Amino acid sequence: MTARPGPPAYARLVLRIIDARTGEPAAAAPARRGLTRVQAHAPGCEPTDLRVLLVADLLVRALEIGGTPVWALLTGGHRQAELRARATALGIRPFEDSHDVGAGLGEAQVVHVAAEGGTAPDGLRIAVAPVRPDPPRPSGPPGPSGPPGAADPADPADPAVLRLALFARHHSAGVRLDEAALEEARTTLARWRTAVARWARRPSRPVPDDVRARLRDAWEDDLDVPGVLEVLRRVEGDPELPDGARFETYAHADRLLALDLTRDLGTSS
Repeated sequence: MTARPGPPAYARLVLRIIDARTGEPAAAAPARRGLTRVQAHAPGCEPTDLRVLLVADLLVRALEIGGTPVWALLTGGHRQAELRARATALGIRPFEDSHDVGAGLGEAQVVHVAAEGGTAPDGLRIAVAPVRPDPPRPSGPPGPSGPPGAADPADPADPAVLRLALFARHHSAGVRLDEAALEEARTTLARWRTAVARWARRPSRPVPDDVRARLRDAWEDDLDVPGVLEVLRRVEGDPELPDGARFETYAHADRLLALDLTRDLGTSS
């Protein structure tokens, strides 16, 4: 009998998060194969609440990519409908309302995602640093969307801009959503989408094993999305990689990032 080959090395990695209770790394997936409940705690509809949901969404995506079944719940406040609408626009998949479900489904693992200093039941917890407001300009009239100098966190033309801007810093670090941050995200997203559309015209090539491993090493290490973005920047500028491999790499990473990087396929000249 011929032995079946084992899974590639990158498939055997374990998603680790920093448990906010202890400051120590812990496995986000259960030791025995089973359901993981990811419960986001967002009592309002402020940018930090939206970031909590985004981090929970990332965790759900990373677990699913690794083959772990996930049950996603939201414990929200009186502005939950508004929060859900903004989350949907941001590409965050729906979370069930924790108040509408009964007892657990025999899940093997529970991970709570909450803002720093926020309340959550005992158990494994991810703490999300706040979204900091842009400091006001020294003079000038108030802007149409808030106090002087504040960047509008919504980009109705392309909400993925806000998603990418929030990815710029690790979830354990505060992030400032000023106009400079949004413009940088807007420019990067446009450049990558144009490049992906161009690379798609070339013969397909598989994602190089070392690149795939680096991507997984990053997102399996406490959801280090800035590390994932750095891998993509290196792939973008590596003259040794064929364009078909660049395309497949970006498409693969977008399973986690959900930035709609392939949106412009067929439109690039």
